[in-house]
Amino acid sequence: MSSVVVVGTQWGDEGKGKITNALSSDADLVVRFQGGANAGHTVSVDGTPIVFHLLPSGISVPGVRNIIGPGVVIDPIALDVEIAEVIDRGIEIGENLMIDVGAHMVLPYHKALEAAEEKARGNAAIGTTHRGIGPAYADRCARDGIPIGTLAAFDVFRSRFEEIVDRKNEYLVRLYGEEPLDAGEILEQLHPVAERLARHLSDTPETLRAAIRAGRNVLFEGAQGTLLDVAFGTYPYVTSSCTTAAGVAAGTGVPPSLIGEVIGITKAYTTRVGAGPFPTELTDDTAKTIQERGSERGATTGRARRCGWLDIVALKYSIALNGIRRIIVTKLDILDSFETIKVCVAYDIDGSRTDRFPRTVDELRRIRPVYEEIPGWMSDTGEARRESELPAPALAYLKRICELADVDICSVSVGAKGDALVEFTSVF
Repeated sequence: MSSVVVVGTQWGDEGKGKITNALSSDADLVVRFQGGANAGHTVSVDGTPIVFHLLPSGISVPGVRNIIGPGVVIDPIALDVEIAEVIDRGIEIGENLMIDVGAHMVLPYHKALEAAEEKARGNAAIGTTHRGIGPAYADRCARDGIPIGTLAAFDVFRSRFEEIVDRKNEYLVRLYGEEPLDAGEILEQLHPVAERLARHLSDTPETLRAAIRAGRNVLFEGAQGTLLDVAFGTYPYVTSSCTTAAGVAAGTGVPPSLIGEVIGITKAYTTRVGAGPFPTELTDDTAKTIQERGSERGATTGRARRCGWLDIVALKYSIALNGIRRIIVTKLDILDSFETIKVCVAYDIDGSRTDRFPRTVDELRRIRPVYEEIPGWMSDTGEARRESELPAPALAYLKRICELADVDICSVSVGAKGDALVEFTSVF
């Protein structure tokens, strides 16, 4: 099987963009299967960091075709801006980008409604990115959305948009006390965007199925992480799509029988952006050190990420959900200065020890992590490119992760640069 799925095993921000970009050099197609512009994947291109929100992370690799699948919700204005920025960086797109006609759009009323809803929640706010993702997915499920393929016939789109925006304005004004949106102004902005995006619109599922059957290397890229999955994450503090490997079939039209290995991405520690339970969260100087050394700020929002030790219980939960046999560990170098490193091996809930990841927020909030201490290595790993170049205590830490999580490691990231990878085994 020549297809590989890359998924995050935590609450997102595991470094999937860098890993996908690195793996893209061996891929023929890179496919984004869920999420929207609420995700941010930072990759290094010729030493310069670039943040992709909707474009697949393989877009910077010459000759690789990139597909935005029907499971993604697309802000057409944001995508148009992102494409222009990438072209300005000297990256040619041309026929290397295909946008599935069935992907639904995030439109200005989605973003306005999400902001109004978050404001109305007050202290109970979810901590969304205000990118309109939830309302767009809700409209799709309510059969009130607009697929991006409609842009190819702008008059048809205009009629549908005008009908919907009138209803959305009723919600904004009467329910939330906000100002109504100007439909004419939005349509004027969208018309040239529609013309530019139309050249990339395509019916992509058959292209993908044919590529896999022909033995071509296909890389599926997820956004966010497993613990933000709408069904299996820390609900309601989750995103609005299926972030696990199960989302590939639903988000691309590729049947499960054609999907190969699932590779999990995990940081050497754990982070979370926004509200919600976080069992291993630290609030001391250790957290500050990790945050500063790891540049832990959201690529999309710029919000500081909450930081904590690696959570093996959560990792094992993600491994089981996704069918992961191998993982890639990122940001190992951020732990270079610690004399001792802790790993959460179990949870204590009301005095009872468990290695089960709870499915309710109430239980998650009552967790006291049970830690195992592991010696640090107190030396620089940033220049390592082979397994033998890693310090023995760092290898021992990685081995312990494998033992505890019952999983193998195929690569380790030791820096922000694209080549800062220690490869243990080949992914494809």
